[in-house]
Amino acid sequence: MATPRATWFEGTTGTMRIALSGSWNADHAAVLETLIESIVVRKAGTKRVERYALACEDIVGLDTLGAYLVHKVRTLLADGGHHVEIEGLRVEQAALLNEAAYTPVRLPALPETGGAYHLLADVGEAVVDAGKDLANGVAFFGAIIAALGRLLIGRAKLRLPSVITQLERVGLRGVPIIMLISFLVGAIIAQQSIFQLRTFGTVHFVADLLGILVLRELAVLLTAIMIAGRSGSSFTAELGSMKMREEIDALETMGLDPLEVLVLPRIVALIIALPLLTFLASMAGIAGGAIVAFVYGGVSSEVFFSRLQGAIGFNTFMVGMIKAPFMALVIGLIACIEGFAVRGSAESLGAHTTASVVKAIFVVIVVDGLFAMFFAAIDY
Repeated sequence: MATPRATWFEGTTGTMRIALSGSWNADHAAVLETLIESIVVRKAGTKRVERYALACEDIVGLDTLGAYLVHKVRTLLADGGHHVEIEGLRVEQAALLNEAAYTPVRLPALPETGGAYHLLADVGEAVVDAGKDLANGVAFFGAIIAALGRLLIGRAKLRLPSVITQLERVGLRGVPIIMLISFLVGAIIAQQSIFQLRTFGTVHFVADLLGILVLRELAVLLTAIMIAGRSGSSFTAELGSMKMREEIDALETMGLDPLEVLVLPRIVALIIALPLLTFLASMAGIAGGAIVAFVYGGVSSEVFFSRLQGAIGFNTFMVGMIKAPFMALVIGLIACIEGFAVRGSAESLGAHTTASVVKAIFVVIVVDGLFAMFFAAIDY
């Protein structure tokens, strides 16, 4: 097949004629690209030319790629206000040329901005995303309340085997690590407290400090954070994988509500398990502090527990227990929302799992702070 060529002829004043010949098809793609580059270079040296004429009588083969490149040559020659005519095309070639038109992409010029602009833009985007997350959370919570309403009036069914399975995974299997961490943290707090209290000769007050801190704040906060990282991420990954494999769409096709089948058992299990785990974490933290007080501070168990009994009341215990169900609810909501937001890629699954843990821990700390201010305001 003939090699494509472009031959230049001087025409009348202000006109340049370019004769295109050979096979303009995909078999000569590399040659055609080089030829077009040479035409652009040649055009730069003919600044006084006002009109161009593309003579295509000698083109012996023209496919879609060739038509596209001929139109590209025409567009490049016309750049700068030049008039370009195409001559000699057969009817079928002209039709193909119209279908394979080349359109140059001209990106709009971006305004020059400084670092402060980008910083403010990022802050604004973060605020908008936070607002969207809040709106999605409220809408999802409303859907959960509606599902609970259907459950109460008998139009929906809570699957107890699913609840028990989630209770085992969230509660029973989480007991060892939660008690171990709480024990160690209680021991560390007791050691640091004794180190400071020795200065004032009041080492025995470590029981007061540890009991109030663990029961009111530390046990429930540590438990919620560990559950957010352990179970919340698991919920997001499970629901996200089901979303990617279209299993959730299959449930909807079968007439089942994914909220009733997948979300309600997980949230109910969290609301039941988190207060129980908080109680165990409180006992483990106090036990760790008592051992350190005896070994490091010389505080006997009789003195420690006597001080503890006098320092704490039923309200001290209940503060942490009241917080636990609300923290469980926000952890479950965030984990399920992020799971349903996963799209069809492994990258999306990883991003939403990470977001689930980060958002859950953040909201848990915010909820703890709100409860702390509320209980302080009512003097509880």
